[in-house]
Amino acid sequence: MRLLPNSHWSKAHLLQRIPNPTSEAYEQKILIPEFTFVGVKSQPDFGEMLLTFYPDKWTIELKSLKVYKDAFRDSVVSYERLCNVVYEDLMAVYEPIRLRCMMIMRPRGGISSCLTIDSDWKIRGGKEMFNDWAGNTDRFGFDVRGTVRI
Repeated sequence: MRLLPNSHWSKAHLLQRIPNPTSEAYEQKILIPEFTFVGVKSQPDFGEMLLTFYPDKWTIELKSLKVYKDAFRDSVVSYERLCNVVYEDLMAVYEPIRLRCMMIMRPRGGISSCLTIDSDWKIRGGKEMFNDWAGNTDRFGFDVRGTVRI
């Protein structure tokens, strides 16, 4: 397991992994339709999380993922930090070939937000070998590489 840069916030100990049942390549998409926590202003925040996972030796045990996401319910944390913590925890525990983590927050004060992290990005240490995110948009119609509206 890799080191956790956000170990103060990490709940990685709750995640369980199971051996990947095949050496063949496949993509696993996981939707977490309700992800809740307490924002930095002590108000509840709600969002959904979309995970795109390319397993290597290990895959995600989904019941432990449920326990993991529920453990943040009473945590006071910014969603920017939380998205990074979840990404880093999943990378450390499962060591996937690729992980894309997208967190879409419900409106607060009339404002929605979407955060995306992809291990394929060079800026995250990736090799941009998949590059399928190039030209794609998030739910808001923005290019996933920045703020260019499509």
